Amino acid sequence: MEKKDEFIHIFSRNIREILTQVSIDFSEVQEIRLRVAAPLLMVYNNQEFYVTSDGLLSKKREEAYIASKEELKETMEFMSNYSLYAFEDEMKQGFLTIQGGHRIGIAGKTILDDSGIKTMKYISFINVRLSHQVKGCGTLVLPYLYKEEREIFHTLIISPPRCGKTTLLRDLIRQISDGGKGHPGMNVSVVDERSEIGACFQGVPQNDLGIRTDLLDCCPKARGMMMLIRTMAPSVVAVDEIGIREDLEAMEYVMNCGCKLVATVHGSSIEDLKRKPVLKNLVEDQIFERYIVLNNSGKIGKVEKICDARGTSIWSDRQV
Repeated sequence: MEKKDEFIHIFSRNIREILTQVSIDFSEVQEIRLRVAAPLLMVYNNQEFYVTSDGLLSKKREEAYIASKEELKETMEFMSNYSLYAFEDEMKQGFLTIQGGHRIGIAGKTILDDSGIKTMKYISFINVRLSHQVKGCGTLVLPYLYKEEREIFHTLIISPPRCGKTTLLRDLIRQISDGGKGHPGMNVSVVDERSEIGACFQGVPQNDLGIRTDLLDCCPKARGMMMLIRTMAPSVVAVDEIGIREDLEAMEYVMNCGCKLVATVHGSSIEDLKRKPVLKNLVEDQIFERYIVLNNSGKIGKVEKICDARGTSIWSDRQV
């Protein structure tokens, strides 16, 4: 109930009334999607459901509540507290972050100027992604990441979509930053390009990233990594969803400066990365010393295996 009460006020009056009737554990809700003249959808416990006007979850499309243009407009007004202009910088990237760390993906008509996307209007598609912290989810893998008491391995988390890679990364950042038994806390710098790791609201992370963590919000990863190396003197740099060539060049810069890197990437396996042109050399050159592979079976953040730089498994869920 606490999770529902935290964010339900952001929706239009009609949709808020419907969601109030939904009798489920909202800590297991990943997404709520609104589209003009389309069904109200909810992703709950990794399954997609239609939401009915009575607040029931259904697999039948004909039973779904249909959202109107007016309801999406009202929802955007509530989400921004009637001050959409205050979120212009985020809206350029197709999202905004509200109190509690919940991220609102938006799509509609883009307004361009000479520098690129200026803002967005006629917003007709809204994806509310609920912020979830799972403290302790990184405890299993953490011992495999330490090379020495004050040093960790360069680590890459490989995961298909919706399998908890950002959730795991967030908890690893927190634990490395705070430190623990046998491992002193370390300075961690985070580049949070899409406000998913720290979920900043007005510059303040809504998620717990640890006491020795510094964060750049809404900053391109490549540029942000170089900025943080020069200004914050981190021992560890963390980024989410690497993939373009500029990211790899910045990662090389981080590593050459003596910092350790913890990152995530979309994929299903190490072999899958070898099939991607930009990432192939990263694997073959053994840039990362640890790979954490997640899968989509069971709960979010399910670790399938942990591998060394050669891709040899050093831990597997089959051993448990």
